[in-house]
Amino acid sequence: IEKILAEREKTHGDFRIHAAITDAIKFDMQQSSNWSTLGSMKREALDMIAHKIGRILAGNPNVKDHWDDIAGYAKLVSRELK
Repeated sequence: IEKILAEREKTHGDFRIHAAITDAIKFDMQQSSNWSTLGSMKREALDMIAHKIGRILAGNPNVKDHWDDIAGYAKLVSRELK
């Protein structure tokens, strides 16, 4: 586990910093007037996007996977919209 955590810290950053950034983003999203009107899929996609933004800001912003994941979560919601 320690080896995995050390490897992840290189791309994801210090988890304390990442958690603080992500928590702040999620708090602000949940305070918006539209949050309660969103379905579970939209809320979870936004939570995961916030999580990926936290990794970008706390860790290595040049990891392509972070950006691809954001696009992927947005696309999952987009496919459901008519």
